[in-house]
Amino acid sequence: MRKNLLVRGLAAGLALSSSATFAASNLVYCSEGSPAGFDPGQYTTGTDFDANSETVFNRLVQFERGGTRALPALATEWEVSDDGLTYTFKLRPGVKFHTTDYFEPTREFNADDVLFTFQRMLDKNHPFRKAYPSEFPYFTDMGMDENIAKIEKLDDLTVRFTLNHVDAAFIQNLAMNFAAIHAAEYANQLLEAGNPEQINQKPIGTGPFVFSRYQKDAQIRFKGNDEYWAPEEVKIDNLIFAITTDASVRAQKLRANECQITLNPRPADIETLKADPNIEVPSQPGFNLGYIAYNVTHPPLDKVQVRRALDMAVDKKAIIDAVYQGAGQLAVNGMPPTQWSYDESIEAVPYDPEKARQLLREAGVEEGTEITLWAMPVQRPYNPNAKLMAQMIQADWAKVGVNARIVSYEWGEYIKRGHAGEHDAMLIGWTGDNGDPDNWLGTLYGCDAVGGNNWSYWCDEAYDKLIKQATKITDQAERTELYKQAQQRLKDQMPISPIAHSTVYQPMRTSVEGFQISPFGRNSFYGVTNER
Repeated sequence: MRKNLLVRGLAAGLALSSSATFAASNLVYCSEGSPAGFDPGQYTTGTDFDANSETVFNRLVQFERGGTRALPALATEWEVSDDGLTYTFKLRPGVKFHTTDYFEPTREFNADDVLFTFQRMLDKNHPFRKAYPSEFPYFTDMGMDENIAKIEKLDDLTVRFTLNHVDAAFIQNLAMNFAAIHAAEYANQLLEAGNPEQINQKPIGTGPFVFSRYQKDAQIRFKGNDEYWAPEEVKIDNLIFAITTDASVRAQKLRANECQITLNPRPADIETLKADPNIEVPSQPGFNLGYIAYNVTHPPLDKVQVRRALDMAVDKKAIIDAVYQGAGQLAVNGMPPTQWSYDESIEAVPYDPEKARQLLREAGVEEGTEITLWAMPVQRPYNPNAKLMAQMIQADWAKVGVNARIVSYEWGEYIKRGHAGEHDAMLIGWTGDNGDPDNWLGTLYGCDAVGGNNWSYWCDEAYDKLIKQATKITDQAERTELYKQAQQRLKDQMPISPIAHSTVYQPMRTSVEGFQISPFGRNSFYGVTNER
């Protein structure tokens, strides 16, 4: 049995005195869009996770703020069996669920809550899931529904996961937002009252902030959790998400001190923000990718020759200059070059509209063929201006005889319809979640992810065999070799056109202290103060 001694030491460091007192404050965060809901397991975007998992909930383990290391959270330590198939977690004692006007817990967090959380995702016949039918795209995209053989409660503060095969990224995966732990007691209350859907509207967790109310497309209000298990991490009395879809308006609100933190500024606004003495604009290279996803189930995009033609018809350098304005780097692969196992031998496809036109005609695509090109309605870290990008791609494809009709929806609807495969081509992107290559090559392009984060609906048997084999190996060099083969296959079949990796800017008032940019594109407010 391998014991994780590191996490035991870290857990001891997190055993904090509940008598500690700290100056509290209020903070307004200008967010970029409305969340689709507050049940983290159902969603895949940072907009959703910032509003639910990063505020209301905890996971068994969590990433350190500003880093990629998995630390103890609701689990204080864990043991891994010698064969790598069994994980035994010791749970943190004395953790309280939120008390609100719609729920008052009668017990503290225990193993029953872990079992409820994961059994609902595992079992389609689970009573709560049957009463409130839900899909859990992250959980299934990574094949966790097939790999977790069973979850057992050994006692109130001990749970054991047994896997069907080794998963080298299992702990990292459990630190991701979808694995937020729900209150089984609250779920039972909802089930008995006949309104289980409320779990997605009025959340209950153990996290640093307590949900107060939500006004769609306007604001979300949270209160600091005065019973949080790490009390010195809660330094804000009232956390308000001011939903502001227009990036220029977000910048104006920040300058006027109507909000103290925002995200995804327009490149054109960055220098102005930097010039304001009351604002700082920290940045870091983005662990992200903006790309075009081709729905390979829709003709003529089912032909690899057509996808290659459309790829080489796009003037990516012009897009990076116009859309990213100096804050983007050309992407040539299905994940960023800072991800270990990245294959540096893969080269960019040259911009060649004449060759593209030739390939399209050879593939039988007639002049004037129409396809839809979906453009996101919000700014994302990987794409600061999807509308402009779509217009530039539309113009490029028109030059080779393909008419792209630009389509857009409200963000939640965009994601929902994209999961349903309604698009032909779609602007989308990704910010890494856990630092493991499978979070890119499996989560975005694997067969298990079709209908989830695999927006291309591309399922390639040879590719899938490689990435699944890689997750069952713990040796990083062996995994790297398999992932490089998978990247070559991905490039050859081209279900996506990589466009850019962007630099991430996080403007904030100088009154804010303790906020850290996440490499995974999440916005966490525990440990943050705003002394105005």
